Amino acid sequence: MDYEKSMKRCIELAKMGYGNVSPNPLVGCVVYDSFGNLLSEGYHKKYGQNHAERDALLKLEPYQTIGGTLVVNLEPCSHYGKTPPCADLIIQYGIKRVVIGMRDVNPIVAGNGIKKLKDAGIEIIEGVLEKECRYLNEIFIKNMLKNQLFIAIKTASTLDGKIAAYNGSSKWITSECARSEVKVIRNMYDAIITSSSTVIADNPSMGHKCNIIIDRNLKTLQNDYKIYKNKRVIVFYDEQIELSESDICAEFVKAPLNGGTIDLEFVFNKLYAIGLKSVLIEAGGHLNGSALEFTDKIYHFIAPKILGDNFGLSCFNFRRADNINLCNRFHIENIKTFEPDILLTYYPIDND
Repeated sequence: MDYEKSMKRCIELAKMGYGNVSPNPLVGCVVYDSFGNLLSEGYHKKYGQNHAERDALLKLEPYQTIGGTLVVNLEPCSHYGKTPPCADLIIQYGIKRVVIGMRDVNPIVAGNGIKKLKDAGIEIIEGVLEKECRYLNEIFIKNMLKNQLFIAIKTASTLDGKIAAYNGSSKWITSECARSEVKVIRNMYDAIITSSSTVIADNPSMGHKCNIIIDRNLKTLQNDYKIYKNKRVIVFYDEQIELSESDICAEFVKAPLNGGTIDLEFVFNKLYAIGLKSVLIEAGGHLNGSALEFTDKIYHFIAPKILGDNFGLSCFNFRRADNINLCNRFHIENIKTFEPDILLTYYPIDND
């Protein structure tokens, strides 16, 4: 049996849960009979519903899986949560071999699922495409190991790093194909963060289940902006400002300042405290740059265009540096093409 091929299928299945399983991890599962024939597939569809292993096994009768193999990208759970332990069901179904992509980093599981399976005489094969499996659940891993919010930035620029002309003109830098991919990326995250400057300049709808605005002086309350039509909007503003009555339906959170701007560390800690596990920042160069020290991942779309404007707005325009060695350093993990644009996905080296 080609375990790597089977694990790739688990990853594909797991991705179908994007946007629906948080705070749980993304998990996919495939089940084979004792002869290596595919019997069933499953994935974790929604938080609170069946885990991937249970989703796959309950489509079958136990006699079908005796002596069979189960492949899953994350260690099966061994405890009672929203659903019973998957390890118990695997044993009940007479599975002979379990192939696992990575161990669960949740301290409640962390090797206990594997131990339970081994104690039942099941053969365990670990670490198949482990890097890819960890990449898939990077949000869950940071949440579990650091108890912190996962923070990503999405930006789009010309070849010379411009996100808009000097007057704010920015529609459109990238193609429709690239913009369609942005919708896919947004769905991976619990919330989108933007700035009051972006709301005022572009009047974006965002259209996400949770939208967050950094608006120190509550400037966005002065007009009927599209973003406020979304189901949930959270606004962080200067704690020294008196909030007057407004017809706008939003959650307003007072925040301290740091260097004259809203303290982003406070914002990120507050969002994690209220239950969000990941955010995607879509804003201008100042907020993008200010968030770099906290950022885990960057999606950077680049269009094959050159604006050539010294006064054009840049995607990370947040400081004046007099030494090239002050550059923030990253490693590029992936390059994809969305004709005619490209998407660079990169990570801060210091966060490795």
